[in-house]
Amino acid sequence: MLCPFCGHDDSKVVDSRDSGDGIRRRRECLACNRRYTTYERVQTNAVMVIKRDGRREEFHRDKLWASLNKACAKRPLPTGSIDKVADAIEAEVVSLGKAEVPSDAIGELVMERLRDLDRVAYIRFASIYRDFRDIESFKEEIEALLEPRETAPAVPTNQLSFLDDVEVGAPPAKRRRGRPKKAAGDPTA
Repeated sequence: MLCPFCGHDDSKVVDSRDSGDGIRRRRECLACNRRYTTYERVQTNAVMVIKRDGRREEFHRDKLWASLNKACAKRPLPTGSIDKVADAIEAEVVSLGKAEVPSDAIGELVMERLRDLDRVAYIRFASIYRDFRDIESFKEEIEALLEPRETAPAVPTNQLSFLDDVEVGAPPAKRRRGRPKKAAGDPTA
């Protein structure tokens, strides 16, 4: 492992943690003493992607992440949400158990995830992926996005709710500040 700061090839592992789909290692360069993080992941069998023009190329998570990142650029998304979506799509592609997967199938997985994550990112990705020829087809896609889905949550998943268990129009619950009251008959009271 080369140090990203000085290029030295010797480092020591300071900390290792499980990161769900791999191992996160905190390393310290023995030459410049700076620290950096590496991730180790299990390498799965290579999945080949069949492109629209018939070409075949190996599936690369980095290309998937880059397209997700472009679609989600400057959107108020939670930290790590793009990585989670890329991980979920990669896991689903691998779990299909096929040696070759059409790029259209991967594109539909991306569209499905982006539709739930952020509507603007979904439209950005759809405009490239679906290659709209005219404004009418683009308008139809936006109208389809605005139609309620049966499985969609009532509150968008990319929005935080400040009204979690509060009825609309109900007076706010009174909250007491400070320590909780001691129970009657408590010897420590």
